[in-house]
Amino acid sequence: MHAHPDDEASSTGGVYRVLADQGVRTVLVTCTNGEFGDAPGGIKPGEEGHAEDEVVRIREGELDRAVEVLGISRLIRLGYRDSGMMGWPQNDDPKSFWATPVNEAAAKVAAIMMEERPQVVVTYNEFGFYGHPDHIQAHRVTLAALELIDYEPTLYFNAIPNSVMAKWRERWEEEDREQKAADAEKGVVHELDTLQAEVDPVDMGTPDNLIGATIDVSSATDAKREALAAHHSQIGESFWMKMSPDEFRAAMGTEWYVRVTNPQGLEGNVEDLFAGYR
Repeated sequence: MHAHPDDEASSTGGVYRVLADQGVRTVLVTCTNGEFGDAPGGIKPGEEGHAEDEVVRIREGELDRAVEVLGISRLIRLGYRDSGMMGWPQNDDPKSFWATPVNEAAAKVAAIMMEERPQVVVTYNEFGFYGHPDHIQAHRVTLAALELIDYEPTLYFNAIPNSVMAKWRERWEEEDREQKAADAEKGVVHELDTLQAEVDPVDMGTPDNLIGATIDVSSATDAKREALAAHHSQIGESFWMKMSPDEFRAAMGTEWYVRVTNPQGLEGNVEDLFAGYR
């Protein structure tokens, strides 16, 4: 269960490709159309030239390409409107995913689950990993859907251990310093730096001891990078794409998950999301 086109590649791209290579059937449910992503040229929502219909069309094609690269067996688009970032006026749009009654969306997802009968379900934690309303709603809807079906699959939340997140933050901070230094040479002043420094950064990490599955996806890092690159309109300038292929392989060879339900009675940190099923 993912919120937007591109989420499937960033947080579960490696696992998708590894499972496909193992012959496992995988299903992706994408909840929103992603209207409030960037338009061509990096134009942000609300800026002149941002056309929602065009953004949706572009992101549809990007998602189709990523699904092909990752070997996903079935893609289901729920078709809800993107809700924008937390606090945006788009949150209040009755057609947005955030404003959709949880039970209404959960009924649709439960019907998919009853059709597919997945052994394993993956989505975000209650914070939506980084606080995005559509991610939080995906969490709520998934849990509500699980209450409507007649069996209990193993549920995982995608995660990044605190120890790994600390290393990523160092890289992001270094890139930020380099960018600001380059901008300063051009006379560009970042007037919001002082204000931003006073805002606590979003804590996206998970305590290492809560990780219930550590998956080696090193065989799939090239495919994961290709899937991310397919979402060029949103990820073209991301830190992932700034890595060389070798750097990406070194940094992105593992994916982590928190185990939430445990019908198989698993213990410890497993190396396979389907542990107990095969």
